[in-house]
Amino acid sequence: MDAIKWLIDFVLHIDTHLTELVTDYGMLTYGVLFAVIFAETGFVVTPFLPGDSLLFAAGAIAALGSLNIWLIVGVLAIAAIVGDTANYWIGHFFGHKLVDNPRIRFINQDHIDKTEKFYAKHGGKTIILARFVPIVRTFAPFVAGVGTMHYEKFLLYNVIGGSLWVAIFTLGGYFFGNMSIIKNNFHYTIFVIIGLSLVPLAYEYIQNKRHSKVQGVDQAVLENVVNE
Repeated sequence: MDAIKWLIDFVLHIDTHLTELVTDYGMLTYGVLFAVIFAETGFVVTPFLPGDSLLFAAGAIAALGSLNIWLIVGVLAIAAIVGDTANYWIGHFFGHKLVDNPRIRFINQDHIDKTEKFYAKHGGKTIILARFVPIVRTFAPFVAGVGTMHYEKFLLYNVIGGSLWVAIFTLGGYFFGNMSIIKNNFHYTIFVIIGLSLVPLAYEYIQNKRHSKVQGVDQAVLENVVNE
């Protein structure tokens, strides 16, 4: 419980904690940020680590001169790309063993099947879109590795998606993070960022529910016709 409380406090006050990190460790901060972004995107078991909010806060602190914004963008883009690559190969070599292991409940064949259908519908852009949705961005490259997506194709979308994700959020923090209304209410800003990032999930859920309801109505009509 203490670890959970610490993590929540870290995410909600990430600007303060990141400032302390820069003050205490200086250039090593780049390495710490690299490790967090790599882990958040590279391991299926760590989707709870801060992603969007960390990038935004790093950009805001860079605007104060404590960090170099272009070095931040470059280092964290590499971390995101390498993280997804590691996740892909973990899925490729160990995915089926993890899926078939009854002790691991957060990964199952149903998740794999649904994600592969999503890939079939949306193609490689799934890897790009997944970058902007928490948890999904951690799971998508793993499923790509388990499935049939060739690595060369995956790598192209991985580079595009990772670069866009890091650039948008860090530069967003760089240009807007120190505005008084945002700086004085940074924890609310984090809630907004998290809320916006969950919009695609909510939209997909509503669409699936609506589609299921339509299918249910069509099935009922068909059964009535057959019975008559």
